[in-house]
Amino acid sequence: MPRGRENQRVTFERDAPPLARRAAIAQRWSDAVFVHWRVEPDAVAPLLPRGVEPDVFDGSAWVGLVPFVLSEFRFLPLPPVPFVGTFREINVRTYGVDAAGRRGVVFRTLEAEHVAPVLAARAIFGLPYRWARIGMRDTGPLIEYRSRRRRADGRATGPGTRIAVERDTEPVDTALSRFLTARWGFHETHLGQTIWAANEHAPWPLVDARLRALDDDLVSDAGFPGLAARTPDSVLATPAQHPGFHTRFSRAVRI
Repeated sequence: MPRGRENQRVTFERDAPPLARRAAIAQRWSDAVFVHWRVEPDAVAPLLPRGVEPDVFDGSAWVGLVPFVLSEFRFLPLPPVPFVGTFREINVRTYGVDAAGRRGVVFRTLEAEHVAPVLAARAIFGLPYRWARIGMRDTGPLIEYRSRRRRADGRATGPGTRIAVERDTEPVDTALSRFLTARWGFHETHLGQTIWAANEHAPWPLVDARLRALDDDLVSDAGFPGLAARTPDSVLATPAQHPGFHTRFSRAVRI
């Protein structure tokens, strides 16, 4: 049975390695919340692309529910896409490592507000984006996201989530926080092939956060039934009023 790689002895660098290929896409990320649960590696392994195994910390694989704001989306070297270049996103994710040692995110689902980026991401990377209605409320230390997936006719009646956290102010930089957020690419299955797309950005500025509310269907819909009913094992966020940072992605390569 697959166990994944024991990564508690691995040092995760806060700084991204330079992109090996020219950047193709750029965007800004801000107002992020990271809610994570421990799971058995065997629960994750069947859900990963071919050639990717669970990335493990402290004996566990990890599943995350991560809302944030994506803005200034652009296809380089063009300017940001007007009207649809800013939207809220909520992803359910886990983490994998391939035979070359590339440690990245594996997205199970991604909710997004605008249908155009949803279709583009599906076509370019094969990412499992879903069209959703998403709202956000930020009142200083408290930040709240609400989402409901849209059906093909546009009605918002599908799986959804409501997540609210209260952010602290002291910076966090631990082995676990790096494992969960210092991810310089993602693995995905696209057109029958496993691909790797690298990215680079400034280190995530993180603070501890306290979960104030969670009513979620997305984690179960992504293949982890009952998980969101458990108390999370890690809750982190970007600091209140932080402007976010730019990130760049290179074109994907087959592995």
